[in-house]
Amino acid sequence: MSIVRAGSKAEALRLLASERMLALELDYETGWQDAVELGRLGEKRGIKVQYRGQESIAVRSHDALIEGLGKPKTTFRQRNLYCQFDLGTMAGQHLLELEAKASRLGDYILAGHLLRDVDGVWA
Repeated sequence: MSIVRAGSKAEALRLLASERMLALELDYETGWQDAVELGRLGEKRGIKVQYRGQESIAVRSHDALIEGLGKPKTTFRQRNLYCQFDLGTMAGQHLLELEAKASRLGDYILAGHLLRDVDGVWA
């Protein structure tokens, strides 16, 4: 048993019917609207249904930031990218370009000392 991701309400309903998971994450924009209804269905089957609108990513290096922002985004969630390296070592224009790219994806580049909980790591 594991945590499974649903990208739509229809997929969530199909997955809940399969009953082969410990938890179901609603990873689509309107998931918050379906969370209560699907949560009740999941509760009847012993499956935890959860919705999160953002995730915290620890970014270990400048190269990891470039690589991570270059990959297709597989979640609708806002990613808070906490840089575990000195952002001051980057040229100002380069940082502005990376921030603009992150913004277009709905993400934010933040200083690493602000990180509290980690959902993922870009190494």
